[in-house]
Amino acid sequence: MKESEKFKLGESLPLQQVLDSLPYNSDGLIPAIAQQHDTGEVLMMAWMNRVSLDETLEKGRVCYWSRSRQKLWRKGESSGQVQLLKDMRFDCDGDTILLLVDQTGPACHTGRRTCFYNAVRGDRVEVVSEPLIDPETLYGK
Repeated sequence: MKESEKFKLGESLPLQQVLDSLPYNSDGLIPAIAQQHDTGEVLMMAWMNRVSLDETLEKGRVCYWSRSRQKLWRKGESSGQVQLLKDMRFDCDGDTILLLVDQTGPACHTGRRTCFYNAVRGDRVEVVSEPLIDPETLYGK
């Protein structure tokens, strides 16, 4: 991605070349931030590998790599709260992916719209949003 720093508007690189050159970590993963495409709301951060990236680009539905389950995680497969890809971007270093998505309902496993609901308030960390859906209802537990 370094080579694109001096590119003019509209200049480009082949997608496969960029995907091949991403600086995946030792586990073959790269961080991805999901942001609601029309409001700019930051929804969540997760990890992607090359397989999840390829599937996301091919199908238009966001797929991550679950480190806890050690398998592909198609967002919404158990909750029904899917993320449809609207745009994919890379930061200037090419070491973080930004996914502009259309999120159905809550993005967080707690039932909240966003995973970023803990806010620093002086010397405390305060919960600043209520769940939209009870997690037990969301996941049928």
